[in-house]
This record gives sequence, C-alpha cells and structure tokens, in this order.
Amino acid sequence: MSSILVFPGQGSQNVGMGRELYENNPKARAVFDEVDDALGQKLSDIIFNGPMEELTLTTNVQPAIMATSIAMFRASGIELTEYVAGHSLGEYTALCAAGALSVADTAKLLRLRGDAMQRAVPVGQGLTAVILGLDIEKVREICAETDCDVANDNSPGQVVISGAKDVVEKTLELAKASGAKRAMPLALSVPVHCRIQEPAAIEMRAALANTKIETPKAKLISNKTCTPISTPDEIREALAYQITHGVRWRESVLEMFNLGITETIEVGPGSVLTGLTKRICSDMNGIKLEI
Repeated sequence: MSSILVFPGQGSQNVGMGRELYENNPKARAVFDEVDDALGQKLSDIIFNGPMEELTLTTNVQPAIMATSIAMFRASGIELTEYVAGHSLGEYTALCAAGALSVADTAKLLRLRGDAMQRAVPVGQGLTAVILGLDIEKVREICAETDCDVANDNSPGQVVISGAKDVVEKTLELAKASGAKRAMPLALSVPVHCRIQEPAAIEMRAALANTKIETPKAKLISNKTCTPISTPDEIREALAYQITHGVRWRESVLEMFNLGITETIEVGPGSVLTGLTKRICSDMNGIKLEI
C-alpha cells in the first residue's frame, strides 16, 4: 500500500490541541517554542488555553494549525512519504514537513497570510459559504451567473464559495432554488480563495520572493495544478496563486490515486481530510495519524 501525508487547513482547530504533546514530547515542544519565538508571541498559550474566539482569528489560526501539525509529525517519527499534500494553509505545513520551509519561516508566512487576507477585505464585506448536494459543475454554472468564486472543490456534493457578501448571498439563494441540500455561510472572518483577495496575493508574492525555499524532500501535489511540483519557483507561484483561486482537493485526491497512492494519512488536528478521502475515491483509504 502506497501512502501520502496530508495536512489540514482552517476549520480543524480546537482549543487544547497539541497540549499533551507539548508537555510530554521534546520534539513537539521544540516546534511550539520555535513558532512562539518566530512570532514574538506566546501563540502556544492561545492554542492550549484559548479562548476559542481568539484562536479562530485568521491571524492566529493559520500558524496555530501549522504548529500543531508539524509537532504531531515530528513527535510521531513517521517517515516522510514520496508525495505530500495540504488543504489551503496545509500546503505550507506540507512544505515545512518536507524540508522546503523552516518552521520559523512557515509561521511568519502564515501570520502574514492571515493578516494580509484580513486587510484585503474589511470585516463584513466578504463571505465564505458551503453548498451541499450539488455537483461542482452546477455550482460553477451558478457562480458564473452571479460572479462568485468557487473557493474549495472538496468532494462530490461539497463545494465552498467565496466573494463579496451580497454576491455570495445571491449565490446561496440560487443554489437552494437549484436543489441544494444545504447552502449556508461559514464562520470565517475573511472570504478565502477568491478574486477580491488580490491585494493579499500581491503581499504574499513579495514575501515569498524574499523567503528561502529549498527543494522539498517530497513532491507537493499542488492545490493549483493537482499535479506534483518540487522546484522553489513552482512552489512560490503555487502559494501565491492559491490566495485568489480555489483549492482543487477533489481533483488532487483523484490524482493521488492515479499516481498509485491508496492511502492518505492526515497529520494535524481534526479529521476533515480523512473523511473526504473515501467520499472522493472509494478505492482509497483515509486514516488519521494518532499519537
């Protein structure tokens, strides 16, 4: 059986994640300490103790999920697979696990990413929502009519949309009229993976250009291309591109299977990606790394 390590994105967080590892595993503790030092903030205190409202702020949650995921990866001692993948911010985590980015640089990039996304769209002007029960082509058809963006093609029948608040609300109305089982806003402070995040993409391109990126020890199945990439230039382009374009997770999992991968191993808080694997490809197995 061929496996791939996959790393989760926003929405997988919970207060207290990684606390036991921090207290009992020196490798995990070193990761959280390095992130705290890089950010000049005791982010670990927010991760372990909350409150949830502070943890879920975009500026905190992105480096927090990465720190927890890398701590789990290093504490587990699991071997790096030939390929890695990550959902949205999980791409940064995957690249850190594969040695392309240092923990400190990954934390700084994700802090900037969260702050830049919040600056790009003032609170209340954007919206992210999920549509359940419609296939991707139908959602794309509706989005073309309303000028909305597909943010995540997660699995058959689960699509996330994003954009200006009024545009997303109109899209949800049309989705319901088209037979969606559910169509509702998500509790995110910013609209994600959409065109109105272009100012954030510009900031990230500049930051990535000035960040040392090594050739990773495992190829990344990119959210942009759904194919393996490995050069620093490809990585910089993919990470900037994903700010304004959708995460093609369903297609990425299908590409994993085409590459001979039969099992995803989710490394990080939650088990969202594990649940998606089987819904996308019945011939693949999704497991959650337990430590």
